[in-house]
Amino acid sequence: MTEGLEQGILIGMIATGIRLATPYLLAALGEMLSQRAGVFNLGLEGIMLMGAFAGFYITYVSQSPLLGLLAAIVTGGLMGLLMAFVSVTLQAEQGISGIGLSMLGWGLSGLFFRLYVDGIQSIAGLKAWKIPGLGDIPIVGPMFFNHHFIVYFAFLLVPFLWFVLFRTTWGLSVRAVGMTPQAVDTMGVSVSGLRYQCLILGGMLAGLAGATLTVANTHMFADNITAGRGFIAIALVYFGRWSPWGILAGSLLFSMADSFQLWVQVLGINFPYEMAVMLPYIVTIIALMISFGRVWPPAALGKPYERGVRG
Repeated sequence: MTEGLEQGILIGMIATGIRLATPYLLAALGEMLSQRAGVFNLGLEGIMLMGAFAGFYITYVSQSPLLGLLAAIVTGGLMGLLMAFVSVTLQAEQGISGIGLSMLGWGLSGLFFRLYVDGIQSIAGLKAWKIPGLGDIPIVGPMFFNHHFIVYFAFLLVPFLWFVLFRTTWGLSVRAVGMTPQAVDTMGVSVSGLRYQCLILGGMLAGLAGATLTVANTHMFADNITAGRGFIAIALVYFGRWSPWGILAGSLLFSMADSFQLWVQVLGINFPYEMAVMLPYIVTIIALMISFGRVWPPAALGKPYERGVRG
């Protein structure tokens, strides 16, 4: 294999890994907001599926990817609102209500697909946008600056959310709600209001993550297209220790392993197919095992809050 070909494969593998990291990153950042506020949202998979279908269907009927993305964000926000009502207002057990939401999203997305779409259909989704100047830099340009705009948005969201969480009053309140909601309540800040906000924002990001799969990456919808990515995003929150930068590292770790197994298959390398497909999940499990025991979740995570009752 020539040096030029090897370089081309490496560039392609890294570029693919960056693109594949986007849905994980968006969904995990949204889940981080929810968990920082003390709510464990296991419904992430269902929200992503509904966002994936909404984005695909609206793009399919309107021929506008931007309208599709907007529909996915709104759908994700409504699913987050439903999770907030069940887990915050009704104070249902968060794990069970999250699994119920995940099953709801899985069932509804499949049902709507069969009702409103006649089999597998392709859409004219988002195209890559090469950033002028930066995209022309040898090696670096094709790797980092030749993607659809959701990739740039997701990566820029990391420092933005870090700043919001650790340098703003709202971020301080969110972190306090996840640790000591009683203290926040005594300061006159609504615990329920902040949890609603974080769950809705988290749902919007999860909906966008789902739409990234259909509108930006595959340009199609299929049953269970998320393939467990929502649950992986939840694991990445723990791996990243509820930090945007840690979540970014975990998302890239998983997506690069995923990119590697895809390129192994494309190049026809003599490597067991089953092992290649399993590799990203094995990497995730090993990473979680390494970080286990050094993870301290928000103290109020998963605990419903009732005024006047100490948790």
